[in-house]
This record gives sequence, C-alpha cells and structure tokens, in this order.
Amino acid sequence: MSVQQSSMPFLPAAAALIIGILAVVNGASAQAADSASIAEGKEISADRNRGNCYSCHMVEGAEMTGNGGPPLMQMRLRFPDRDVLKAQIADPRNRNPNTVMPPYGAHGILTERELDLVTDYIHSL
Repeated sequence: MSVQQSSMPFLPAAAALIIGILAVVNGASAQAADSASIAEGKEISADRNRGNCYSCHMVEGAEMTGNGGPPLMQMRLRFPDRDVLKAQIADPRNRNPNTVMPPYGAHGILTERELDLVTDYIHSL
C-alpha cells in the first residue's frame, strides 16, 4: 500500500474537523451580531413612538405592559419560522383581517430594518 492510499481515510476526518472549527468561529460572530440586533430590537419595541409593543403585549421584565394582545413568550415555539413572525408583525391582517394590531410594515410605521430588528428581539423571547 502506498503512502498516498494510507492517508486517504484521514482526509474526510480532517475536512470535517476544519468545517466544524469554521462553524464554531462563524457561529460566535453571528451570535454577537444577534445580541446587538436583539438589543436594538428591544429598544424599538419599547419606544412608544415606534414599536410600542408593550402597550398591548405583556413581556417579562417590561414596565406598564398591556394585555390586549397575547403575551410575548416562548416565541420560537409559537413561530419556529422567523419569517412567519416577521410577516405577522409587518401585516397581521393577512392572518386575521379583524385584528387590532397595527400593520407595522404595510403602513410604514417601521422600516424594513426596524422590522428585522424587532423580529429578532421578539423571536428571542
């Protein structure tokens, strides 16, 4: 058996190790970006002139919350697909034409970037 043939079984293992290391490194930088977007989304959600989510929704740790909308908890379980949650925030009339929730995207209350940030925050709850 040649040296070239005997080293072949180790190539897939080495490649898997390298891919795993890269995934951890990329995951750490993505996590930092997520933390920043979650913090910014929380700020928008609490702002009475922009998101104003707390006026209708109970959120643990928030002050003076409302109870007209469902409590914002276990959101990843309720909305496993982040895009479905974003669509709900952007225009809840698509799922419930009689909703009292403002269509934050459709009426331009929030920009596309702000919608993404609020969605990141709400999805993290």
